[in-house]
Amino acid sequence: MSHTHWKIFPSPSQLPDLPDINPLVLQLLYNRGITNPEEIEIFLANDERMELEPDVIPDMAPAVLRTHQALLSGEKIAIYGDFDADGITATALLVEGLTAMGGTAIPYIPNRTTEGYGLRAQALEKLRDQGVSLIITVDTGVTAVAEVETARKMHMDVIITDHHVPVGPLPAAMAVVNPKRNDSRHPLKDLAGVGVAYKFLQALVTDKSRQDIVTNVLDLVAIGTVTDMVTLQGENRYWVKKGLELINKGSRLGVREILRTARLTPGELESQAISWGIGPRINAAGRVDHATTSYQLLLIEDPQEARKLAEELEKKNAERLQRQNELLTKAVEQINKSGPEKSILFAGDQDYHAGVLGPVAGRLSDKYYRPVILFRIGKESCRGSGRSIAEFDLINALKACEDLLTKYGGHTRAAGLNLASDDLPEFQRRIYQIASEQLEGLDLRPHINIDAELPLSMLDFTLYDHIQKLAPFGMGNPEPVFLTRQVSIDNLKQMGNGSEHIRCRVRQGNMAINAIGWDFSKYLDELTKNVDIVYKLELNNWNGQQSLRLNLQDFSPY
Repeated sequence: MSHTHWKIFPSPSQLPDLPDINPLVLQLLYNRGITNPEEIEIFLANDERMELEPDVIPDMAPAVLRTHQALLSGEKIAIYGDFDADGITATALLVEGLTAMGGTAIPYIPNRTTEGYGLRAQALEKLRDQGVSLIITVDTGVTAVAEVETARKMHMDVIITDHHVPVGPLPAAMAVVNPKRNDSRHPLKDLAGVGVAYKFLQALVTDKSRQDIVTNVLDLVAIGTVTDMVTLQGENRYWVKKGLELINKGSRLGVREILRTARLTPGELESQAISWGIGPRINAAGRVDHATTSYQLLLIEDPQEARKLAEELEKKNAERLQRQNELLTKAVEQINKSGPEKSILFAGDQDYHAGVLGPVAGRLSDKYYRPVILFRIGKESCRGSGRSIAEFDLINALKACEDLLTKYGGHTRAAGLNLASDDLPEFQRRIYQIASEQLEGLDLRPHINIDAELPLSMLDFTLYDHIQKLAPFGMGNPEPVFLTRQVSIDNLKQMGNGSEHIRCRVRQGNMAINAIGWDFSKYLDELTKNVDIVYKLELNNWNGQQSLRLNLQDFSPY
């Protein structure tokens, strides 16, 4: 039996007559809802036609007008960001862009532990005392109704650029630039915070001779977009493509240093290098200390200082991993005691580190395939972070309990919340009831979308090159997954420091190919000689030699 639901896309009854495009590529596009010949051509070209005018997002015009006034009059502008990779890259993007336009822009990224997420009155006081008259938020602010009013009373204007779901009345800011507003005309809506900041910068730079200000920051857009796991379609996909070009050229000193510490070499890096190499390291600083290290590294121009900051960031990343693993062990123990089969899972304690609640909740949600909320429980208040599954809208569930929450926000699959400790039992009771009603009767196992069933004999470098025309891959444009039935497994060996992974040789008839299974050692007793396999086709570089390899996703004995 397979460990996941296998959803196999049916073969299209009729594909467009495009003889220059491989039929499998057409099928992959069809699976992603791209069937019109014109759409296919634009998707495969992935060029500037993907971009939209900035004014498809509401309030862009008043935001630009107020910012131009600030630039012309020499006002001090604060870019108020967030402590994750999306918020850090967005902050760096606007500080760099406004500075290049001759403005005076300073960053403000709150401390995750001592200040928490979003606009804070104390921070506003600090900015006022520094002479700031205009605050531009990035990746935050859409729920900051009271804080925007506080800023107004301090004689500071606020422009909000954000991508989180508006869960109540919009703040009375000079502008609220957010593609998720009900009146937004952006067809995708699912931009990262850095993507919204980029659209704002596009609108600001009207001088055609200064478009370098806009194009030079696309590496930051790519990093924030991939790390925040938004949909890689439309503009997002184009920005990631262009951003990867800058990363592979080594255009930004700090990013080069991050790649060095991650043992990645610029040249032919794909979006996975951001997901597993760059993004987690930028995130690490804000999770264990303060995000300043990551922010400074993105804008540094001194090679010696860049190397020093990158080494510091690497240490913070190691600390982050250690804290995550420690918290994961504690949370698994709690969940297993309370019952991992419940519709929604909770774990919490006073020593849970707030900086790693989110990623650990994500790991647990993947492990149990349930919505998970983890809490750092204080004497008076609790801070929580949740991750969910496709079948459960977390932000809507929180909205139904908003009378118990002092603060909350996020997306359908990821959200944060604050509440009084005395209200925690009632909150858990109510959210559990909501989850139980919505998930009742569902077989809660993760599913895998399988693009096509192929024989091993079809797998060669030419096919791999055809598949790569759909890159960059990510959310909304996943790396293609294939099924091959009735293969035999040979030379099965464990690998990794903890022997948690496997490698083997997969054979069908006269065709044989190497395969790898990450975290597959737990299936050793089930991996019989004859199986059906689900996998991604990938390029393996080893000792200067390139070969094709299967990245196993699941299997089923036959």
